[in-house]
Amino acid sequence: MDYDSVADELYALRPEEFTAARASAMASARTAGDRELAERIRTLRKPSLAAWVSNLLVRSSPGEVEPLLRLGEGLRQAHQDLDGTQLRELSRRQHALIRALSLQARQLAKEAGHPIGESVQREVENTLHAVLADPEAARAWAGGRLAKPLSAAVGFPATAEGARPRRPEPPPAPAPSRPGEKGSERQRRRLAQAREDAEAAERELRELQDAADAAGREVAEAKQQVDGLQRRVEELTGTLEQVRGEHQQARFAERAARERARTADRRAREAGRKAATAAARLERLTSASSDA
Repeated sequence: MDYDSVADELYALRPEEFTAARASAMASARTAGDRELAERIRTLRKPSLAAWVSNLLVRSSPGEVEPLLRLGEGLRQAHQDLDGTQLRELSRRQHALIRALSLQARQLAKEAGHPIGESVQREVENTLHAVLADPEAARAWAGGRLAKPLSAAVGFPATAEGARPRRPEPPPAPAPSRPGEKGSERQRRRLAQAREDAEAAERELRELQDAADAAGREVAEAKQQVDGLQRRVEELTGTLEQVRGEHQQARFAERAARERARTADRRAREAGRKAATAAARLERLTSASSDA
């Protein structure tokens, strides 16, 4: 029994199972005489729903971790270098990957019995943006032991609803030209172009984020419509099953009525034969009496 294995097991549990499992692990550590381990386990915090979903994504989709970490490295380097072309390309990848991962996380949470709403999904997306912006956040997320969602505090911030990416700090202005200084004008032009490229990348990113927000609202509306239709399907299915049952009962009743009708008809024919026989006998007796 060691701290890392206990922590991994606890943060792999559903949120409602965390507290009891932590208490059990603490008791086991104390029983083994390891009070230091018991105290370290005690400090482990129960994850919020958004943190649990973020951990679930890491644990359920380990193949998605490395691509996001590499994208974060590329974005941070592009911001540092003011590489406008690279920024535009990586920003497009950023939007697509984070949206795909957040939707995947939402589906995983639903399958695990904890459906999440838009607010929790935004916290998950903010965590993913923090992973791109901050190496420390990236390491924490990749460990799968978050107790609370992350937020981007450096670099380019998370795109929470209504938020806008922070413009990277402009580089220091070039030193005044001195006689004989080589390439100073060319360097100023390069810096000016880099600033323009960075601003253009930011504008494009804002447009993509606005489009993502609009798409998210459309997804929510479509989901509401699908949920409504699903409820209607369930209601109609229930009605159909009821009607089928009633139809089956009616068929049973019809067969029973037919059988009773056949029995009654047979008895009527038998009674008719008996009546004819009795009438004939009566007529013979009457004739015999008259002859006498």
